[in-house]
Amino acid sequence: MRRFYAWLAALAVAAGLGLVAPGAASAAPYCGIVWGSLAKSNPALTQAQVVNVRTGQQPCFDRLVIDLNGAVAGYSIRYVPQVLHDGSGLPVELRGNAFLQVTINAPAYNSSGNATYNPADKNELTNVSDYKTFRQVAFAGSFEGYTSLGLGVRARLPFRVFTLAGPGTGSRLVIDVAHMW
Repeated sequence: MRRFYAWLAALAVAAGLGLVAPGAASAAPYCGIVWGSLAKSNPALTQAQVVNVRTGQQPCFDRLVIDLNGAVAGYSIRYVPQVLHDGSGLPVELRGNAFLQVTINAPAYNSSGNATYNPADKNELTNVSDYKTFRQVAFAGSFEGYTSLGLGVRARLPFRVFTLAGPGTGSRLVIDVAHMW
């Protein structure tokens, strides 16, 4: 019986020292994502024009890519209660529980006023029906040198914004929205 009590006492001491107790759960960020959901912007202007909008899915986030025919300069991406059309200020109807207003400091038309990006369906720029986070991508207009898109997402989730050079002399504005916090 003494042996039993000796083992029990040793076990209690070990547990008290944390030698046999499970470690504390750490709240590691989802996929290492530490982006946050606050507005991201750069006020610079460019001579480039918007020429395409496309989306893609990644294991930890959904991606929106805006192609320009020159160097990307400025942008403003932020969560808003409602995305508004450029010029008119009328609301853009979007599916989702949260909305990102994506403004590129570049027009979707050239110096002659001809469209460089003219989507067939302004309410559905790409098909995002099977995406984990994206619910809808809509064109909100191009007015006075700025182009806006509305991005409807599942919830207010972390996002990041960055630019990439190419292909050729073009560039890309990339917006990634995480699948979860």
